[in-house]
Amino acid sequence: MSARRALDLSLTLVTDAAQCGARGVASVVADAVAGGVRTVQLRDKAASDTEVLRQLEALADAIDGRATLLVNDRLEVVAAARRAGLPVDGVHLGQGDVPVLRARDVLGADAIVGLTANTAAHLEVVERMPRGTVDYLGVGVIRPTATKPDHPPALGIEGFARIAAANPLPCVAIGGVRAEDVADLRAAGAAGVAVVSAVCAAADPRAAAQEFARAWTNRERRPAASGAVRPPQATVPRVLSIAGSDPSGGAGIQADLKAIAATGGYGMAVITALTAQNTRGVRAVHVPPATFLAEQLDAIADDIAVDAVKIGMLANTEVIRTVGDWLARTRPPVVVLDPVMVATSGDRLLDADAEAALRDLLPHADLVTPNLAELAVLAGADAPAGTWSEAIAQAEALSATTGVRVLAKGGHLGGADAPDALVDAASARLVEYPGERIATTATHGTGCSLSSAIATRRAATGDWETAVAEARRWLRESLRHGETLRVGGGHGPVHHFAGLWERGGLATAPTPAEVEADWWDGIADVRRGIDELPFIRGLADGTLEREPFRFYLAQDALYLRDYARVLAVAAALAPDATAQAFWARSAEGAIAGELELHRSWLGRTTAPPDPAPATTAYLDHLAAAGARVDYPVLIAALLPCFQLYADLGARLAAGEFGPAALDPAHPYASWLATYADPGFAVANRQAIDLVSATAAHATPEVRERMRRAHRRSSEHELAFFAAPLTTSAIAPGEEVPA
Repeated sequence: MSARRALDLSLTLVTDAAQCGARGVASVVADAVAGGVRTVQLRDKAASDTEVLRQLEALADAIDGRATLLVNDRLEVVAAARRAGLPVDGVHLGQGDVPVLRARDVLGADAIVGLTANTAAHLEVVERMPRGTVDYLGVGVIRPTATKPDHPPALGIEGFARIAAANPLPCVAIGGVRAEDVADLRAAGAAGVAVVSAVCAAADPRAAAQEFARAWTNRERRPAASGAVRPPQATVPRVLSIAGSDPSGGAGIQADLKAIAATGGYGMAVITALTAQNTRGVRAVHVPPATFLAEQLDAIADDIAVDAVKIGMLANTEVIRTVGDWLARTRPPVVVLDPVMVATSGDRLLDADAEAALRDLLPHADLVTPNLAELAVLAGADAPAGTWSEAIAQAEALSATTGVRVLAKGGHLGGADAPDALVDAASARLVEYPGERIATTATHGTGCSLSSAIATRRAATGDWETAVAEARRWLRESLRHGETLRVGGGHGPVHHFAGLWERGGLATAPTPAEVEADWWDGIADVRRGIDELPFIRGLADGTLEREPFRFYLAQDALYLRDYARVLAVAAALAPDATAQAFWARSAEGAIAGELELHRSWLGRTTAPPDPAPATTAYLDHLAAAGARVDYPVLIAALLPCFQLYADLGARLAAGEFGPAALDPAHPYASWLATYADPGFAVANRQAIDLVSATAAHATPEVRERMRRAHRRSSEHELAFFAAPLTTSAIAPGEEVPA
């Protein structure tokens, strides 16, 4: 297979030693490749040939097969490196460098040769060359850049579009490209973008690369710039399943293709094994020759741009290595590996050599989705996790040792809950997805379906956390309806198209419970931030000084007055009598109940205090929500004041932060009792139910606006709690007006 087929130009990093600084080029490249860079071009005009060779050795180790490695200009060095066995894929030449025909002659047909071109005259020269001489064009500059001060006049996006449309070769946009340009450049016909300082000079090269990679994957397009030529763009993710076949249709490629289609993708399949199975079990397995597997994979790559790959059953060492070699050559932008290693019964499905080969495959994946038994094997644990915390720990260990994201799945733990967690040790990020267990026997192919859905949604959204959340929401709906299919006498399949069949459309709306869980999980970082505030810690153990607390109460009194007004607006906009009555009662309670408690602490002087910046910002946010006469968004913005106070009050009362805060000796017991009161818990539950039901029945666009309003109010709550110890508080002994 020629290297030309394997080239992924979506995000290219052109190195600059000066901008990499003391970190070194190899370190920056390693971080950038981890963030999504698919092609690295070593450019160092000042280095000697020997120094370039040493740099290539270091870059080969840093890239470790995860990206294409090219060299700018130094043809003889590239030839020497390839003769020495270094994994250097080719050369990029400028208009003043050695002729591309000589480069092709020296490096051979399997090397990659790129050429800078930015004028019609350059294109005419390329057209006269034999086919296959040049693999891609670097077109720019898009904007003026200090990286190359002698660059030609900037083309802009319109100029790039004209060149891209005038020739059949892939065109990479380079020169002053910003992340916000990526969508327009891709729509203008770019096969990728190349960056220099945006990554080399970044404080966090991995994060900078991730921003560009997300921008490339994101398919939302802005309107075309005037006059820009925009060829048709793919709007449906093209997702390839590499897995075994299940003739009963519940698992394997059959489940994968259904899941891909149900979650908005175009599915393709390469078969690794044929099985004789049904809902009761597997009777026989036939593994076609690995050479035929390679032919299937190459046939797809030769013709179709693959946006994401899901990998399932790989039956033996030869099959695993064949897939690994293909991944190393083609470097798909998204790879999700569902390691079929251990059966539900606990039986090991692979021999020791195959398990070792599968571990070697992990670095080619972006996400691995093992069951608990498989997680234990991959993490080197003595036994599968018996608790959710053990599962998280094993996932963190696996992610840390491989650099791959891990989806820990709690479905096999038993109990009433079935949580999942996305673990990424490289970014020290853990995102948990709670969920109640769904009572059903229709679980055949659940892992296959989930991993395929995640791959599809990741290709569509460009974000792992969103992809997992959306895939879980779809799968849970499919699980709930699986038994209605009445397929087989064993564990039947999930109902992949339940949403389509029931609602007559592809969009699957979440249930109110799923909205609640998603939103609550979506503010997990805000909740952790509140818990860690010195104000909350001092309030919990009673060591908080009186004056910051009085400052807080004075601001809270100001807040509640306007909060009550916004609650009244919600009551006026409510679509039914139940909601109208609830919001009206809440407005009355904010005035009659809670403000009275504040006065008992603060006294009854008449002059109000000045609002702190955090108070003003929060009230402005709520006022804006009310002024838009948008009931769903307004009540979503109101909800965190219920949720966060009820949650915090209950946990303070339970002693989660130390001694029980409702001990009569606690200096703030009477205030804390208000938010731990069962009546407030009931009101909180009613608010959650009203908002979640409204969101569940809203259009996706309205639901997203609601989620953003909920998130923003939660952030304001965090700032409000932080203000007493970060804002100039009242002077000691001063009477605080209410």
